[in-house]
Amino acid sequence: MALFGSKKYTLVTVKKKDIPSGLWTKCPDCEAPTYKKELENNFHVCSKCGYHFYLSARQRIDIFLDEGTFQEMDADLVSTDPLGFKGPKTYKEKLDSDQKATGLKDAVITGTGVLKKKPIALAVTDSQFIMGSMGSVVGERITRLVEHATADRLPVIIISGSGGGARMYEGVYSLMQMAKTCAALSRHNKAGLLHISFLTNPTMAGIMASFAGIGDVIIAEPRALIGFTGPRVIEQTIRQKLPEGFQRSEFLLAHGLIDMIVKRKDSRDVVSQIIEYTA
Repeated sequence: MALFGSKKYTLVTVKKKDIPSGLWTKCPDCEAPTYKKELENNFHVCSKCGYHFYLSARQRIDIFLDEGTFQEMDADLVSTDPLGFKGPKTYKEKLDSDQKATGLKDAVITGTGVLKKKPIALAVTDSQFIMGSMGSVVGERITRLVEHATADRLPVIIISGSGGGARMYEGVYSLMQMAKTCAALSRHNKAGLLHISFLTNPTMAGIMASFAGIGDVIIAEPRALIGFTGPRVIEQTIRQKLPEGFQRSEFLLAHGLIDMIVKRKDSRDVVSQIIEYTA
């Protein structure tokens, strides 16, 4: 007891080593912590439950195409404000804030590239830019891409990640893009060329009701939300409980709306094989 009562001995406080922030992320599905570098190496898919994290349009292009082959088209097209839309934020303010936040000029990137040595035309929408909604620029970029692909006899792959449909800020100008993109794809189809629609979480509303829903082959990532109106709105409207998994990829595959579900890490191989089979 004399040892502990002696004034010779003092307690020393050891500071914990600081752990750098931003190294870990939590899966929104299973809530498991994942080392960010490990997540990047696994194509941004949770290794515990298989949840597919959001990818930006640029990230999707980087992991989908052969390195260094992408040639962007119509990058300088930007939206105007045809209606002079006003609200809590004006349309111009919304465009400006999303452009700064995402580094995009609008909700889709289009261009040509090479997929496993096969030339393709590629469009990728991004839900972080006004929910990936389709305004006049999105419709025009996709239409020009498809027309270019028809002239050069290229397959068209459109990767959709759009939670919004027609962009309300542009009114009927936005709604017109649904018909315009579908008309371009119809001409592409009549030329005997391939259109693959690749649906990611979420693909909804006017996007799904137009170009995303008319692929020769429709592929989806696992557990992606796909439909027109969200399930909560439908339940409130019809006052009925929807089936388990309603509007998820697996439910839609079972009911014939899509052709296959493909994990992100397999997307390059599967799309390349489809192009080869239909060439």
